[in-house]
Amino acid sequence: MKIALDVDGVLADVIVSWLEHNNKIRSEILKHEITDWNFWKKFNINQYDFYAELSKCWENWSNIPPTETKLSDFTKKISQFGQVDIVTARERSTDSFVKNWLKHHDIVYENYVSVVSGPMKADLNYDVFIDDSPLNAMKILQNQKRIFLYDQPWNQNIVDKRINRISNLSQVINQFNQK
Repeated sequence: MKIALDVDGVLADVIVSWLEHNNKIRSEILKHEITDWNFWKKFNINQYDFYAELSKCWENWSNIPPTETKLSDFTKKISQFGQVDIVTARERSTDSFVKNWLKHHDIVYENYVSVVSGPMKADLNYDVFIDDSPLNAMKILQNQKRIFLYDQPWNQNIVDKRINRISNLSQVINQFNQK
């Protein structure tokens, strides 16, 4: 089994770092207020500014918190079920920072795959995807692949019985153990 594991919003809670930055230069936004993928529209933030600022957050990779504790244990356990690759959509200039973050948190993976846009992930040769993007989830489902959607405020509007919604990564292991 080939497993594609996302970084932003699944392993790294980079939105927390972005919110700290944003709240210094704009009106305050709380994480639970980010209720859709293109939330910058709701808050009148330029899309390109948002992505540039998010990339800038990765320069201070050591300040980006993990989404949950024991990520290293999770990636070690899930790798027993198949090949785990980091599959992420990002600006290439951030790759070294992300790899430093992964190493610092002892994340187990075989390959690091970076694509230009998130929905492109679904076209890659993976059996299972663990992601937080509702756009990626829908494209993965269209390609008839398995998706574990990591609960975040921005993906609560997506409802499809084919989605395996998880609130923590240990739930993936539990579901793999049931098969």
